[in-house]
Formats: sequence, structure tokens, C-alpha cells
Amino acid sequence: MNDASGQGRGIGSVATLGLLTLVALIVRAQALGNPVIGFDEQFYLLVGDRMLHGALPYVDIFDRKPIGLFLLYAGARTLGGDGFLAYKLVATGFVVATAYGVQRIARAFAPPMAAIGAAILYIFWLNLMEGEGGQSPVFYNALILVAAAMMLRAVERRASLFACGAGAMAAIGLALQIKYSVLPEGFAFGCILLWCGWRDRMAPVRLAGMALAWVALALLPTLAAWGAYAAMGEGQAWLFANFLSLGGQAARPLATELEGLAACVGILLPLALVIALGRPWRHVAAERREGFRFLLVWLAVTAVAVLLYGRFGSPHYAMPIVLPATIVAAPVLGRWRRGWLAALVAVIALAGQVVLALSERAKGGRAEALAVARAALPERGPGRGCLYVYDGYPALYMLTHSCLPSKWVFPGHLNTLDEASASAIGTDPVAEVRRILAARPGAIVDDYPRFEFGNPATRKVLGEVLARDYHLAACVPTGPSRVRLVYRRGPGPMPAHCPSEAMLAIR
Repeated sequence: MNDASGQGRGIGSVATLGLLTLVALIVRAQALGNPVIGFDEQFYLLVGDRMLHGALPYVDIFDRKPIGLFLLYAGARTLGGDGFLAYKLVATGFVVATAYGVQRIARAFAPPMAAIGAAILYIFWLNLMEGEGGQSPVFYNALILVAAAMMLRAVERRASLFACGAGAMAAIGLALQIKYSVLPEGFAFGCILLWCGWRDRMAPVRLAGMALAWVALALLPTLAAWGAYAAMGEGQAWLFANFLSLGGQAARPLATELEGLAACVGILLPLALVIALGRPWRHVAAERREGFRFLLVWLAVTAVAVLLYGRFGSPHYAMPIVLPATIVAAPVLGRWRRGWLAALVAVIALAGQVVLALSERAKGGRAEALAVARAALPERGPGRGCLYVYDGYPALYMLTHSCLPSKWVFPGHLNTLDEASASAIGTDPVAEVRRILAARPGAIVDDYPRFEFGNPATRKVLGEVLARDYHLAACVPTGPSRVRLVYRRGPGPMPAHCPSEAMLAIR
């Protein structure tokens, strides 16, 4: 393959965008019809749906994610249907846009086919990391890429430093309102901008004024969100949910986090080996080396940010690393024979499809979710009560069109040990579970086997009420060793084909 100096023929922008769109739709198609691919995104869609009916995040429904993420899901919900397909198509649009940006930046450092290969690898790698749907990095990676592209122009002196910094910090500000975990990248980009000003011998007073403007742009979306809530008299609710509640979360055991970290490292290892063994910085034209050094710094900062975040319960926490890594790997891919590049792409594509299939087999898919929803459908009429998902799919509230029994409807906020204090969620979870059960839910959904880090205090309260006032109405297998349990009020026949160990879960 030829180098990145302009030799070699690529395809046009429209054709590239069309190719990336087709690739993304094909490799993500397996997840499009599954409403329960991720607990987090099921909940985000639920919040977005209820926002369209007047619910206010943090006030009516508790969570810690910034308002921008919920606005994205609310927007997707307006597209019609049941919402599950719509949000995945919107997420796919963000993936395609990000991959196209990967190709554009990589093209400055690698031949055309290698740049396209890097973009395709970005799409494929998401499937290995629970990024087949609408996890937050799927959305904010697009904004981080915009910021990085502006930073690259500033570092390489290809545009006004102030304008590039303003564009980068505005993109970071928007990304912060999707997830605050992008803060380290934003801080690092700001420091690089200051270094660029110092490198160019800019007057300190002028540079300080520019820095203040950049900081203001980065903070503006967050301050606007706080201001909007304060104007409604809910500034404290916003502040607690977005920031103060973080200090109340308990840490998971170190061994568990290390196990998750090992999984993340294993998933990223092939990409890391491509970079480490290929040493792409050796194959970049002299006039682009300063820009490539920025890409290396960006990759390092992203990796450190993921480590500092310190949560590895899901591979998607490490998903931000894939974005700069695929760009950095592009010069190496450009030196490979096309057959080698095609083989890597094919292997990662196949691995992603296997992961999606295994994940659906373990967690359940559309058929299993609808079966649980049918069994858990609350009876209509006065005094019938809402559905209560103690542990299980948050999507059930939408699939059954149930009312919400609590402000804390994400199951993990009331049933896990790391959320077991009022300082973490704003209420005593035991008291809240008692209140929910006192309202006599029409149906209760639980999960078996029980979650390893479940809250034994709320579990005890639930078990007492189930044994006294409810009967086990349905057992729906959602994987080789997992069963969703549906309880209904009053006496009733025991369901057929319910595993004996699951029957013991009511105690």
C-alpha cells in the first residue's frame, strides 16, 4: 500500500459515508430488534419517554446522567414506534458520523484504504464492548472527535488558535452533558491549547483572555442545565443527582473491578498490539509528526481517564479508548498487505457477531422480554397498582405501559449494596422499598439467580411481602441459567416448568 502523501486512490466522500452506513447497519442489525440489549439504555429510553409526558429527570425520576443524554433519548422517542428501534437507529447515525470522522482524520496520516479500514474497525470494535446500542460513549465519542479535530488544526497551526480552541471547548461542553467522564479529556485539551499559545509566543494577557473564553464555552451547557433547574426551583435536586450523590456510592470489591479491567484489556489487546508492534509514529510524514504526537497524547489521556474512573463492571466503560486507538493504528494498517487488513477486519467483525449472539443468549432477547411483559402486565382499573421491577428489565415499564411505582425506577438504585445509603440516591432504599410494596404493586418482577452485590436489607423486605401477599405466577427463562420471576397479588397456582431452585428464591 502507498503512504499518506497523496498516493493511492480512495473513494469519494459520499461513497465512503454510504459504505460506513451500510457496514454499521449490517453489523448492528442483530441488536436492532432486541428491546433489552442493555439495562442502562433501557432506562435512558424510559426517562426520555416519560419526559415527553411531563416527567422531570432528577425530580420525578432519579439518575446521575446529565440531561443531554436524556434529551437525546427523548428526541429519539419522538420518531415513533415503540422507541426501541428508533433510539438504536439514532445511535447508529452517531456511530456512522464518528466513523466518518475517524476516516477523515486518519487519512492525514495513512493511505485511503487504511483510513477506511480504521473507520470500519471503530464500528466493529463497539460490538465487542456492549456498544451495539445506545450506551453513552456511542453519542459523546462523536463530540470528542469534533473537539480532537479542532485540536489537531490548532496543534498543526492550520487555523486560528482561538477559533480552534473555541470549537473544541464547545464540543467538550456538549459532551459533558452526555457524560461527565469526558472531563479529563477536556482538561487535557485545554492544557494543550495553552501550550500552543505559549509555543507561538502569545502575549500572556491575550492568552489568559482566550483561556477564560474557552473555559466559559466548556462550562456553558452544564451551567445552562443548572440554571434551568434553578429557575424551576429544583436546583438542589439537579446538584445532588449530578454531583453530590457520586460521593455516596460504595465501591465494588477490588477483585471484581480487576476482573472487569482484565476483560477490557483483553478486548483492546489486539488493537494495542497493532500500535505497539507497528510503531505508527515511525511512518508519519515529517510535516504531520506534531499532529500525530497530539493523537498519541489524546490516546494516553483517554486510557488514563478510563483508569481513573475506576469502574469496569461493563466493557463499555473502556469504549472511549477505541476512538483515538483506531486513528493511531491507521499508519500501521497502511503498511500491511490488503489481505492482512481484510483478515483483521473480518476477524473483528465475526467476533462482534459472536459476542452479540452470546450476549442475547445469556440475557434474553425480544421473545423473552415480551414473554415477561405479558406475564407482568398489570391489571387495569382503580387500585390495581403499578408494575414494580425489583430486579429485571427496566424496559418492562414501557412494554407493559405501566405507571411508575417510584422516583427510583432503575432497579440498581434500590437493590444493590453500592447504592445502599441515602447519601447515594437521596432516600433510604429500605424505606422506599417498603413504601412501594405498601402501595400494593399489581405485579412484581425479580431475577434469579440473585445479583451478587444485592442489598440484603431490601431483599429481606421484598421476601417477606412476597411470601405473605403474592404468588409466583410465571417463570420465564431468559438464558441458560437465568429466570425472570413474575409475582402477582393474592393466591394462585404455581407455574409449570419453574426450576426448583428458582422457587426457593421467594424465601
